Amino acid sequence: MIKNISNLGDSALYCDFGSKVNKEINSKVIQYFKNIKDKKIEGITNITPSYNKLIISFDMRIVNFTNLKEKIENLNLKEFINKKGNVIKIPICCDKDFSLDLKRLEKKLKISGDKILEKFFSRRYYCYMTGFIAGHPFLGDTDEFIRAKRLETPRVKIPKGSVGLTEQFCNIYSFESPGGWNIIGNTPLNIFDKKNEIKPNLINPGDTVIFEQISKEEHKKYND
Repeated sequence: MIKNISNLGDSALYCDFGSKVNKEINSKVIQYFKNIKDKKIEGITNITPSYNKLIISFDMRIVNFTNLKEKIENLNLKEFINKKGNVIKIPICCDKDFSLDLKRLEKKLKISGDKILEKFFSRRYYCYMTGFIAGHPFLGDTDEFIRAKRLETPRVKIPKGSVGLTEQFCNIYSFESPGGWNIIGNTPLNIFDKKNEIKPNLINPGDTVIFEQISKEEHKKYND
């Protein structure tokens, strides 16, 4: 569970679950995140999960660090509900117009583009966290044979919906933005809906993502 709780500035708790990045540790982070959120502890203003950390921001006028730390440490873990995430299917087109770095990966990994895509689509991906830009999911874990480092020179603009690979993770760019991940395709789905105030993210921490390959014609139909 939580290994240590410390200050993060004047109005946040930094909950450390360890240094490793894996599904087992992250599932504990997400478990705390969901259940603390549901408990509606007075004074908490925001809860932010990452791979192996949890940041709990609070209003100093309502609660202080010591009292909130004690409440978190004394939570009855037996009452925690193990809430399973959603399973979400994401269509991807890997046409050459969208797979900006597939040829580069072929040379770097020394395997064919078809094999890279075969290994990519053969797995289910767990959402560790969202961040960088609104709704942007960090998904793991990729097959060891298709893991590669980021681009040496990041692009100034990555198209919205681009799907990228870096080391053990893949992601989906929810908006056009700079980025250095290896782009292998594009989804026509809207990953973040700013008009939806209740649930703007299509993918949330703890969810499972299944990628399904579609043609360029099918990709166009989503936008018609």
